[in-house]
Amino acid sequence: MTMTSLLETINDPNDLRQLPRPQLKTLADELRSFLLESVAKTGGHLSSNLGTVELTIALHAVFNTPYDRLVWDVGHQTYPHKILTGRRARMGTLRQQGGLSGFPQRAESEYDAFGTAHSSTSISAALGMALAARIKGENRNAVAIIGDGAMTAGEAFEALNNAGVADCQLLVVLNDNDMSISPPVGALNRYLAQLMSGQFYAAAKNVGKQVLKGAPPLFELAKRLEQQAKGMVVPATLFEKFGFNYIGPIDGHDLDSLIPTLENIKHLMAQRSGPQFLHVVTKKGQGYHLAEADPVAYHGPGKFDPAVGLKTPTAQPQTSFTQVFGQWLCDMAEKDTRLIGITPAMREGSGMVEFERRFPGRYFDVGIAEQHAVTFAAGLACEGFKPVVAIYSTFLQRAYDQLIHDVAIQNLPVVFALDRAGLVGADGATHAGAYDIAYLRCIPNMSVACPADENECRQLLSTAFAQEHPVAVRYPRGAGVGVPVQTGLEVLPYGKGELRREGKGIAILAFGPLLHPALGAAEELNATVVNMRWAKPLDTALLLRVAQAHEVLVTVEDGCVMGGAGSAVAEALNQAGVLRPLLQLGFPDIFIEHGDPVRLMTQQGLDAAGIEMSIRRRFSNL
Repeated sequence: MTMTSLLETINDPNDLRQLPRPQLKTLADELRSFLLESVAKTGGHLSSNLGTVELTIALHAVFNTPYDRLVWDVGHQTYPHKILTGRRARMGTLRQQGGLSGFPQRAESEYDAFGTAHSSTSISAALGMALAARIKGENRNAVAIIGDGAMTAGEAFEALNNAGVADCQLLVVLNDNDMSISPPVGALNRYLAQLMSGQFYAAAKNVGKQVLKGAPPLFELAKRLEQQAKGMVVPATLFEKFGFNYIGPIDGHDLDSLIPTLENIKHLMAQRSGPQFLHVVTKKGQGYHLAEADPVAYHGPGKFDPAVGLKTPTAQPQTSFTQVFGQWLCDMAEKDTRLIGITPAMREGSGMVEFERRFPGRYFDVGIAEQHAVTFAAGLACEGFKPVVAIYSTFLQRAYDQLIHDVAIQNLPVVFALDRAGLVGADGATHAGAYDIAYLRCIPNMSVACPADENECRQLLSTAFAQEHPVAVRYPRGAGVGVPVQTGLEVLPYGKGELRREGKGIAILAFGPLLHPALGAAEELNATVVNMRWAKPLDTALLLRVAQAHEVLVTVEDGCVMGGAGSAVAEALNQAGVLRPLLQLGFPDIFIEHGDPVRLMTQQGLDAAGIEMSIRRRFSNL
């Protein structure tokens, strides 16, 4: 066990603020060791949190949290923040049901000023808090800590544009670690890289340390000297053009540099000297050599032994839906040169590593910019290409306007490969793909395919690609039931389902992977089971045929009941004038929090036993 005697005395940031400054370095060492051991036992985000240890300590040491607001972006870099704000003893429950969230959560702690599980929202939120303080007459600071990957999204720049002319106590800290989840991309990243590699950088950093340590009476002189040093390295910086006072770059692991700089910035904020921008350079995986060498692998590891590191599994894991998509993408690209692959900064998570290697000229990572990704795909489709946008279900929500206006209204043939449909487990409500059926099926020209297994996923991707209008194919995280995946590119009948089991009295209409627990329930009930395959267009002919032959109908889906596939069935029956008792099973009208996905599905009554129980309870006379 690592010695954490000093860390154990820190129950909240007030304790931290009582420590002599030299002890903060010891605290940083203990915090980093505790963090590594803790995440190794629970799994979770590691590289990003190892990189924010000193920055977190410095922010809490200088600012009067929670009165001063800290807004983290993205939220998976907040484990040190959680540990220092009274949650150290609960870190063993991280990302488990009833335990700590892997992201900031307002309901969890008063120190979590804003929930930030998606990226690029911090500046907007912090600006709102800062202006609220001004309106209320409160001497309160708001700090947005945003990663360089999150700075690639449009919302961050919309907020910068607004904040640059706002009279409030706002600080934006750019945590520049040159590494988003996937390798960072775009002009901004190149700009930051050039900044850091300039010939004056090392000298300027040392000048900045000495200058910014100046006593308050010499502060104005120090400020002028700092600006001159800065001007040699970063003339007319982008952020100054937005109206911010730019400071940096400084070493984000050097507390002797961080704390005096933040103290001086806090002084500027108290003087209402306009919005401040601090550029901090950190290293993902700092202090753990394996994570430093491979920060992507250690971005979100499962449980592991820190002394050994991540191990290659001895047993061959089951093929995941993501892997099925990645292989299909390469195979279809080989066949059809019109295919273009697009990802908003999720190359690894979406299974596109091999596609980038084999087809670099047809692979585009647009950064954390979902809106741009969708309209970019629309532009390609206008010129005769067949774009495939690989995007998590929860992230496509961020581009809903573009989905409607730029793709669907123009009826462009864009395929949306929606990974992480349904519940995702440890990441919780913010990352669950619970709403895609409901928010997609109401859009004209849009189709929604729901594969039940790995092989059907490949076939429905091919079917979607063959269409001349937008189609979304939704599939869950992880492996399916282990169905062998064919190597061809065969298509299935568009908009058609299939009868999988014939029974009596009760017909279960299954959408997606819940076909398999539905089949299990049907064995006990002697029910008919239909694999619907498509939430839109609905196979109305099959639906009406089944409805005529059965007394009651049950729909099962791994999405929200309100507006989902079951609602589509109810609408179709009503339109046809067919009256049948209908039970709709899916996610209730609540946000389902983090936990083991299998257990969560059981608790929602969406395993075989739960489906059977719900049917017996509703239709006890059958």
